[in-house]
Parts: sequence; structure tokens; C-alpha cells
Amino acid sequence: MIVTLTLNPSLDRTLTLQTLRRGEVLRATGARIDPGGKGVNVTRVLRAFDVGSHAVIPCAGPDGEELVRLLSKAGVPVTEVPVGGWTRSNITLVEADGRSTKVNAPGGALTGQEVALLAETVLDRCLSQGTDLHGHTRAAWAVLSGSLPPGVPDTVYAELTALFAEHGVRVAVDTSGAALLAALDAGPDLIKPNRQELATAVGTPLNSIADVVEAADKLLSRGVKAVLASLGADGAVLVDSSGAVLGTADPIEPLSTVGAGDALLAGFLAAGADGPDALVEGMAWARAAVGLPGSQMPDPSDVSREGIRVVRDPGGKPVGAVHLADNG
Repeated sequence: MIVTLTLNPSLDRTLTLQTLRRGEVLRATGARIDPGGKGVNVTRVLRAFDVGSHAVIPCAGPDGEELVRLLSKAGVPVTEVPVGGWTRSNITLVEADGRSTKVNAPGGALTGQEVALLAETVLDRCLSQGTDLHGHTRAAWAVLSGSLPPGVPDTVYAELTALFAEHGVRVAVDTSGAALLAALDAGPDLIKPNRQELATAVGTPLNSIADVVEAADKLLSRGVKAVLASLGADGAVLVDSSGAVLGTADPIEPLSTVGAGDALLAGFLAAGADGPDALVEGMAWARAAVGLPGSQMPDPSDVSREGIRVVRDPGGKPVGAVHLADNG
């Protein structure tokens, strides 16, 4: 079981345009609404592959109700925790050449009491899977992902990582900035930054695969057990105690990069979260997501593992500027 917590979920509204021209009145050629938020996306794609997962989200206002309705309609297991703020609505503008412009709303504020209730709900869901002789949960992972809404301290993922670890729950963290920096010292089992997020975490630019590996090693020295870094068109790098593995893939024509990083994490976890095989699976899911419109998540019929290659102990290959886009 993989339980996801999204503190700042959203409705993702996607409009398709021929070309985005600032300051003009434009007519969309297509529109869709999808459930959004990084943890929500992880659970959506896991359930599409029949992998046990459950999403926990705060819910407020009409957009929150619509988010829960869409998830329930899609058969995605979700527990909503009523809160006093509001659920945000994000907008993505996708041009004909595949370029995406995403505007993320800040979301409604959460109180400390509401965050505590959400954490308790995640833990209850994990413990409902049963415990071993040592009292540790049999739920495989808790995924803590996405940006933080107003009123939530940057230390929240670090505090939740420590709380869940006390009960034997493995924790994956996918966030950025101060929230990621705070979480590092709590020793999560896995973090999934993109190149920019990883560079910010170590305070240096990453111009080659060797730079990426070195940066990941620095985070391992702080207690993180594994780093899965998404590099967009340059693939992904997995670094853990056994060394580094680079995964690359034949390019495809992108329709939307939104949610690709979430699909990468989901596929990696579904395949056991360890080693080259799990990296290949994650990349296959991410590449499938890039080939779908809006925030749509792939299912098995969309995924191909052909053209994906892995290299152990990669060298100094340059990395480009295109990244798997992650929801805020």
C-alpha cells in the first residue's frame, strides 16, 4: 500500500491553444479538468496500474467538492479531511508544440490542528494494513509531496517524516525549496527532486550528470537514503548506497509535461523502489505521461519500456535545460 498526502491539492484546468500570445484575446481549441496535486497524481496513476494506493487530502469549498467527485468517479480511493480554507484551482496553457505554461494558485491556509488531523488520517490508513511483530505498519510507503499552503511551516514534511518513521512507515518526499531542505535532516527513505530543485538544495549549478550524482551524494550524507532526480529530456538519475544509475529514453513528441514527475515517482515505487529495474519502470510511466494531454495520468496501455536504457556509474555527460515538470 502506498498512501499519499497532498496538503495543497487542486483542480487542474487545462486549455489547449495554437500559440500563447501575451496581451491578446485567445480562443482555446480544447479544455479539460483533472484532479491535481502531486500526491493525488501519484495515487491516480498507481490505481490505473492496479497498485494499492490511497490519497489523503484537505477539502474545502465547491472546488474541493468537485475534486473529490472527480476522484471518486475515476475510482481513485480518497479520504477527504474537511478544512476551513479553500481548495485551489490551477490553470495550464498548452500550445500546439507541446510547451506548457502553468499557473498555480497558492491554496487556502491550513491550521496546525488541520495538519495534525491530516497526518493522523494518513497514519490510520497506513496502520489499517496491519502491523508486524514489532508494531510497524505493513503499508509500504507514505508519499509527502507538493507545495505547502499558507499557514503551514516549512518544517512540516520533516516532522511528518519523523512521525511516520516511528511507526515503521517508509517515507518519500517530493517538494522544493525550504520544505525540502528542512526534510533532508529527518532522513526520508527517498526524495524526488528535479534538476533545479536539487541544485537549489545543494546551492550549486548542475551542468553534468557527474554534478547531479555529486549533489545527490551530498544529500545522502545528510541522512537521505535515496535520491531519484528527474532531468527531463536527459532522463533520470538514481543515487543510493549502492551507487548511481542513469536512465535515458528515446524522445517522444510531448503533449504535456504536467504530472510527469509524479508518474516517475509512482512507477519507481510500484516496481519496488530499488535499483535499475525500478528506475526503468518509473521512466516508462513518466514518458507515457508526457505523451498525454493536460494532467491526464497514463494507464498500462500507454506505457512502453522500449528505448529506455540504464548505465551504472554514469560519467560527466552534460544536462540540458528541459525538466520533467512537477505540479506545485
